[in-house]
Amino acid sequence: MSHFRIGRRGLVLGGAAAFLPLPAEAKENWQRLGEDVRSEMRWAWGQYRARAWGKDQIMPISGGSESFSIKGKHLGLSLIEALDTLWLMELDTEFQDGVDWIKGNLDFDVDGELSVFETIIRIVGGLLSAWHACGDPVLLARAKDLSDRLMPSFEASPLGLPHRYINLRTGALRGPETNPAEIGSCITEFGTLSRATGDPRYVNAAKKAMVSMYERRSKIGLLADKIHCMTGEWKSRRATIGPPSDSYYEYLWDAWQLLGDRDCLDMYRVCTAAILKHQSATLDGRLWFVDVDFETGARINWEQDELSSFYGGLLAQGGDIVPGEAYTRSWDRVAREFGILPEGYNPETGGTAYKTNDLRPELADAAFNHWLLDRRFVWREVIARHYRAMKQWNKAPYGYAVMADVTTKQQGDHCPGYWWSEQMKYYWLAFADAKRFDYKRNYLSTEGNVFLGLKK
Repeated sequence: MSHFRIGRRGLVLGGAAAFLPLPAEAKENWQRLGEDVRSEMRWAWGQYRARAWGKDQIMPISGGSESFSIKGKHLGLSLIEALDTLWLMELDTEFQDGVDWIKGNLDFDVDGELSVFETIIRIVGGLLSAWHACGDPVLLARAKDLSDRLMPSFEASPLGLPHRYINLRTGALRGPETNPAEIGSCITEFGTLSRATGDPRYVNAAKKAMVSMYERRSKIGLLADKIHCMTGEWKSRRATIGPPSDSYYEYLWDAWQLLGDRDCLDMYRVCTAAILKHQSATLDGRLWFVDVDFETGARINWEQDELSSFYGGLLAQGGDIVPGEAYTRSWDRVAREFGILPEGYNPETGGTAYKTNDLRPELADAAFNHWLLDRRFVWREVIARHYRAMKQWNKAPYGYAVMADVTTKQQGDHCPGYWWSEQMKYYWLAFADAKRFDYKRNYLSTEGNVFLGLKK
């Protein structure tokens, strides 16, 4: 019997009526919009292929390149992140070029320090989703080699909480003061690797870390956002659904959806109930989730982080549909006001807390999750606005660029690797009725990597 569950991104069918287009939807040519997304992906990949091949990230204004984590060294980050998106879009030549580069060039025997969290969700996850797409054993072997190099970060702590940084060659560790997201966002990557290799060490380490964090919640059920991985001592008092806590809650649900882990489902429910009770707040008719003291529930501030906008989709997946939809609508209103979401927003003033935008996918991610659940036009419309705003304001001479100031629409010379894996995939899947994606039974990670649902 399969242990997979339809949940976080699984399609909930509500009968034939769920598929009847609304009058406004009939005016939108979704297939044409999907083809436009694929055209933009092909163009951006061509720029990367010509100017930054094998480099971590292209600089879309100057046409240069930059390394991501190890200064002066590259691991092909953007290339790896793009692979399953290319495959879903049926850009098979581009996909195979990327796989060939990995087989001929990717080597993790590097004397350099990486973020354990970022490396797992981006590179391990990207390799595993590409392996899921094509079955090339070299991709799985590379994912295993890299994961083996990361495991000492989990094993050094008596609590199973990983250090933040590790040297890939020496195993030297740094960063014992860590946070929920970096501790708890690896169980689907490591669970997939354990299933593929038959080695339970990876998923066991990931779950131990999640449980160890959960067991240190406060009496009112909240987690603070900084903890010492060797002692378990809290180093802050702030509870937040945003960074650096966000994807811990996401992966509690994901472990249930992908792996059928009931312990993680129970932990998700307890954490969510506490968040809804102590962190939800309404201002001017809009629902927000505020930062609070994790032991008392006292509000710290009203400021919102753009990365938190994913949370409405997660709530809906977990069954809390009403607050989930309300929270996503709150963020959509902000997107309409500014054109592009600022990194930080203050509901009290209606102004930006941070004027930048790092080419973020979170609002599109939330709307995509809502759409998979109910197929309502309103969510597709949110994603379409997100795409068109990105195309209008973020397109640069050699790719797509971050926004240095959303109020002036000034760009910055940087394209993050997640752009290739996340929003371009969400756009394509929402608009194109993709032939290679199972809309009924699927799973996408926090980085947008597909570990379930690719149709060969």
